[in-house]
Amino acid sequence: MMRKGYIAPSLMCVDLMNAQRDIEALEAVGSDYLHIDVMDNHFVPNITLSTDFAKAVKAITRVPLDVHLMVEDPARITIPQLSFLGPEDFISVHYEAALHPLRALSAIRQLGCRPAVAINPATPICVLEDILDDVEMVLVMTVNPGFAGQKLIPATLNKIARLRRMLDEAGHGDVLIEVDGNVSFENAVKMHAAGADVYVAGSSSVFAPGATLEENVRRFRAIIDN
Repeated sequence: MMRKGYIAPSLMCVDLMNAQRDIEALEAVGSDYLHIDVMDNHFVPNITLSTDFAKAVKAITRVPLDVHLMVEDPARITIPQLSFLGPEDFISVHYEAALHPLRALSAIRQLGCRPAVAINPATPICVLEDILDDVEMVLVMTVNPGFAGQKLIPATLNKIARLRRMLDEAGHGDVLIEVDGNVSFENAVKMHAAGADVYVAGSSSVFAPGATLEENVRRFRAIIDN
């Protein structure tokens, strides 16, 4: 079955001194979502963007946000800080970081946002079986979370395919699969074949040097819309 693909450029890749300029450019070239990584230096060994940054982005764009929480116990503090988001916006929490994943997903739903769960490369897809009724998207990390510029972990391609099969067989074919980590043009071909829907695009695709944003997005669309 032909599935629509969605591009979610990673705002980790914008020039933070010219963030509004870059965000407006991403909107102009037809980005489907804007991916915002929120890290706390506890769940992952890095600090990047913040909920305040997400709020500032929300104020200047009509593109739905895709907020990826790489933080410990997200339901306690971080999710309530995202009350400015709307029904078109995703919030994803890591299965490994949420003390009570269903509680975290319920908190996202109570905000009126779209709940998603993220899993690390070493986390088996079987942990998702009992929460599929509570998610609209599963984010499959194809690198270990925390840093940009890593190489794809090859085994995650098979994981995407197994997850797509599991979702379809369980009657959850409407649940999207998002992929995050070294989503290059070349890897996007394989991810698309495996059943991915939403692509977190960064320095190896949408922001790749040597071409304009518009050219890179057009090239990416040609891959994921076939």
